[in-house]
Amino acid sequence: MLKTGYFILEGLNSFSTVCYAYYLFFFMEKTFGFGNKANLTLAAVYGLIYTFAAWWGGRFAQRFGYFTSLKLGFIIMIAALATGARVDSVSGQVLVMAATVIGMCFTWPTLEALVSEGETPARLPRMVGIYNVVWAGTGAVGYFIGGALLDHLGLRSIFYVPVAIQFIQLAFTLWLENHARARAGQGSGSVEGTTELNPRPIAKAKSFLRMAWLANPFAYIAINTLLAVMPGLALRLGLTPMLAGFFGSIWCFARLGIFFTLWLCPSWHYRFRWLVASYIAMIGAFAAILLAPNLAVLVVAQIFFGAAVGLIYYSSLFYSMDVGETKGEHGGVHEAAIGLGNFAGPGIGAASLHFLPGFPNSGALAVTGLLVLGLGGLLTIWRKDRTKPE
Repeated sequence: MLKTGYFILEGLNSFSTVCYAYYLFFFMEKTFGFGNKANLTLAAVYGLIYTFAAWWGGRFAQRFGYFTSLKLGFIIMIAALATGARVDSVSGQVLVMAATVIGMCFTWPTLEALVSEGETPARLPRMVGIYNVVWAGTGAVGYFIGGALLDHLGLRSIFYVPVAIQFIQLAFTLWLENHARARAGQGSGSVEGTTELNPRPIAKAKSFLRMAWLANPFAYIAINTLLAVMPGLALRLGLTPMLAGFFGSIWCFARLGIFFTLWLCPSWHYRFRWLVASYIAMIGAFAAILLAPNLAVLVVAQIFFGAAVGLIYYSSLFYSMDVGETKGEHGGVHEAAIGLGNFAGPGIGAASLHFLPGFPNSGALAVTGLLVLGLGGLLTIWRKDRTKPE
C-alpha cells in the first residue's frame, strides 16, 4: 500500500515539475524575448543550483527523514511558484526558478529512496523499473500537453497548474506519513527500512556505478541543451508552442518505451556493451536533432535519443540503489550528477554562442564535442577497472 502511494506521489511530482521546468524557456522567450543564448544561460544556472541542492537534499533526507524532506520540498515549491505567477521581471523569475529548484531537490532523492528502501536485491530491479516507468510516463504527458496548456490557459499556467498539483501532493504526503508511522508502530516495518547485502562482486558493481555516474551527467548535458534551444528550434521549423510540445516530446515517449523494455528484460544489468552503445547513439541523435532540417529528421532522431538517454539514466539509478545502502544519499548523488550535466551542457552552448556569434551552430558543435569527451572517459574507466580483480 505504501509503495503504491509513493509511486502516485512520484507521478504527480513528475507531471508538475515538467510543466514548469520544460516550459520555463518558452515562458521566458514569449515574455522577455529570450533567445537561444539567454535560455542556455538560464538552463546553466538551473543546473548549477540543482547540482548542489540535490546532493544536500539527499543528505538531508537521510538524516532528518524522508517525509520531512518531502513536506519541506512541496512547501518551498508552492511558495516559489505562487510568487512566480505575480512576478514581472527577469531577475524575479530567476529567483523564483532558484527557489523552485531547491524545493524540487528535497523530493527526487527522497522518492527514489522510498521506493527502494526495504527491497531485497531480487526485488529491487522491479521497483526501480516501476519507478522509471511512472516518472517517465507522467513527465512525457506533461511535456506533450504543456504547450497546449500555454496556448489555452495562458503563459502563467506554468505556475498555477504545478501549484495546484503540489497542494495535492502535500496533503497526500501527510496521509502517507500517518499510515507509515502506524504501520511501523504495529511492527510491520519502519519508514526507513533495511536491505540485504548486495550479492554481486563488489568491484564490478562499483565499476558500473562509476561509469553510470559519469555517463548520466553527459546525458543531461544533451537533454537540458535541447530543452533550452527548443523554442528557437520551434521557430526555425515554424511550430507553435502547442505543436512544439507535441513534436518535441517524442523523445520522452521513446524514453518511456525503453524504460518499460529494460524493466521487463534485465539482461542489460552489468553489461558494458549496452551502456557504451547507448552513449554513442545519444551523441549522433543529439547532433541530428539540433541540426534537423525538417520534422521527419526531428522525429526519427528523437526516437534514438530517447532510447539512448533512457538506458543511461536507468543504469545510473539502478546501480545507485543496487550498490548503496544509504539510499537517500546515493539518490542525492544520482540527482546531483543530473544537475552537473544540466549546468555543463547549456553553459558551454551559451559560451560558444557568445564568443562565436557568427556561427549559429557553434553551440551544437561545442556540446557534441563535450559528449565525445565523455565517451573517452567512459572507455577509460572500463579499461582501467576490467583489469582489477573482482
